[in-house]
Formats: sequence, structure tokens, C-alpha cells
Amino acid sequence: MQFRKRLPSLTALLMLEAVLRRKSFTAAATELGVTQAAVSRQIALLEEELGQPMFVRKHRAIEPTPACRILGASLAQSLSNIAETVDAIKTSGQDVVTIGATIAFSSFWLLPRLADFRSQNPGIQVRVVSQDEKIDLDSGEINIAIRYGIPPFNDGTVIASKDDFITPVCSPDYLKRRQSGPLSSTDEYIETHSSDPLWFSWAQWLDQIGASFDLKPSLRFSHYTETIFAACNGQGVALGWGALVQAFLDAGTLVALNDLTYKADGRYNILLPLRARRTVANDRAVAWLTAALHA
Repeated sequence: MQFRKRLPSLTALLMLEAVLRRKSFTAAATELGVTQAAVSRQIALLEEELGQPMFVRKHRAIEPTPACRILGASLAQSLSNIAETVDAIKTSGQDVVTIGATIAFSSFWLLPRLADFRSQNPGIQVRVVSQDEKIDLDSGEINIAIRYGIPPFNDGTVIASKDDFITPVCSPDYLKRRQSGPLSSTDEYIETHSSDPLWFSWAQWLDQIGASFDLKPSLRFSHYTETIFAACNGQGVALGWGALVQAFLDAGTLVALNDLTYKADGRYNILLPLRARRTVANDRAVAWLTAALHA
């Protein structure tokens, strides 16, 4: 409030800066998109408030007074500082991208691939938000989300999608220890508890293959990451979502128990908020994620 009392009209100051820079009331008015009369009126009000003239009016020319030159130099420096600060804020926002995904997707799919994105985009900072609860795209904190489900979604725009397949997986050691043949009641089952109706359970799997025995999981976890690490440690059989366990299969820490696979109902979706802001970082991250998802 103190600044407001000490400063004259900001509109008048902006017009004064334009007149000084363009050396013409008419040119300043054209640049600012107002009439010459409006510029003249604001300068007159400024002169009245300051108690001295800003310009000496000559025939078809104006000459700034010493007081005007001093004020103009201060204005030019101050406006330049403001413009540089605004540019820095804009640039900072463009150099950061925030990606949201589930804990399992972040841990098993996204993080192992981030080094590739960072090597291609060394100037972009990446922030990853991992949570199994639905990510709020309306908050403005997330630039890009990877969400499993069936589009469309009422809070975002789908840029790309990919299907997934589910198959029973276990450690090589567990595969050697168990009796050969199909899944049975003697197997140790590891399950992830989820409230997501699209999350596939062992009960659904057994129903799909027409199994006649009842199953009671030996281990249950609240996060899929724990389920997979337990399977890697030879503690039983888990349902392996292809996109999430492929790295473990490639490394040999997990193996497919058999050749049975089931196509998941949902898809992995790259999702942008409905009011997404276009930045260089966001655009590059979306392009990279899309290519990586379909690789």
C-alpha cells in the first residue's frame, strides 16, 4: 500500500516509457494500442502529479526535460528487471515436468527408462509423483499422468494407450521346487490387495482357466512392488502384468510359470490435464513417453 501512495499511475509511467523510447506520442500510442489523445492525457496527468513538465513541445517534435530523462532511465531499468524476472519464471516452468503414476509403474517401468529421457533432454528437470490413489489432474501439480483404466476420463485427455497381458510368474528357484504341471492348491500364491475393479485377482484368473480348487493366498500385500519382490525371492507365484514385470523376465529373476496369458481389461494411458499448459518440457516428455510405451 505504501508503494501505491508514493507512485503515480502505472499506466502513465508505461506510456511515458513508450513515448521516450519511440520519441513520439503518435508512435507510442500505436504501440500501446490506444489513441494519441489518451497518451497525451496520461502524460498531462503525470506532469500535474509530479508538478513539472516531462516534455518540451516543439513544432512536430518533443524534447524530454532533465527530470523526464532521470525518470525514464529508472523506468527502463525497472521494467527490464521485471521482464527478465518474468522470463526466468517462464523458462523455469518450461524446464520442469512432473509425471504421475502408480508406485509399481514408476518403480518397474518409468524409473529404469528415465535415464534415456534425461540423456536426450539434459536441461529438463523431472519430478515423479508415485501413488496408488487416483492422481488429481485438476490440482495443476501434475503435467502428465500414466493411468491404468478404460478411457475416456472426465479429468484428462488421452494422448496414447497400450494394452497389457497377465501371466503367472515366479522365480526360477520356485519353478524348480514345485511339482510340474498346471497350477494347483499346493502352489504358494502371492496377491496384491487393490480396490481398483480393473485389478486382476487370482480368483479371476482361476475362473478364467476353469480351475476347480479354492485358492487362499499365502501372502497378500498392499503394493504390487512388494508382491513382485516376494515372487523374485522364491516365495510363490504372482500374477505378472507384462509391462511391469518384463524387465524381471528379461533379467531372469522371474520366469513365466506356463504359457497361459490373459488380456487385461484396461490399458495404460498417457493422460494430460484438461487445462494442460504447453511447455517445451511437457511436449518432449509426452513424445518420449508415447514412443517408450509403444517400443
